[in-house]
Amino acid sequence: MQTHQYVTYEEFGRRFFEIAVTAERVAAAFAQFAGEEFAMAPIGLGPGRIARVSAQVKIQQPQVTRHLADTITFTIHIPLQIDLLVDLRLDKQRFKVAGDIALQATAHAAEPLLVIVAVAKPQPSDIVVHVSSSSIRGEVLRLIAGVDGEIRRFIAQHVANEIDSPQSQAAQVIDVAEHLDTAWTGT
Repeated sequence: MQTHQYVTYEEFGRRFFEIAVTAERVAAAFAQFAGEEFAMAPIGLGPGRIARVSAQVKIQQPQVTRHLADTITFTIHIPLQIDLLVDLRLDKQRFKVAGDIALQATAHAAEPLLVIVAVAKPQPSDIVVHVSSSSIRGEVLRLIAGVDGEIRRFIAQHVANEIDSPQSQAAQVIDVAEHLDTAWTGT
């Protein structure tokens, strides 16, 4: 018979979390969105809302960093590529945008035997965008119309809505007891 090194239930629980809730697993949950595209419907910007801005956003592969302390937390960076169109009715300007969404998540234990990876909703300040135009007129327009800030606000709101969606809420909860029952019975 093998001899086993016994640990306390508390030590077991902590080790379970450190092994079960890894950066790779969290990244895999977010990677399901990589490659997705969504459209930003035209919104009015600038003085008198004369400019109409629309965009096509493509989500890239997330990068996740885990932080071990009293709680297990994650910093998640989701890169974006955005094709932006500013329509001034008389002139249209196209912009290329590289962006990054910075999210924070925390792993929690809950009753009866749940692991919850709670993702905090981003603020516009959590969104970084680098906007480039091929013309001086485009750069001036970008500054006057406040394009960068509108992009950050739109993306933050879109991500917050996604975090609140039923499928996202369900993905944040792992029922360990259910998985143990399945593993133990083989069904």
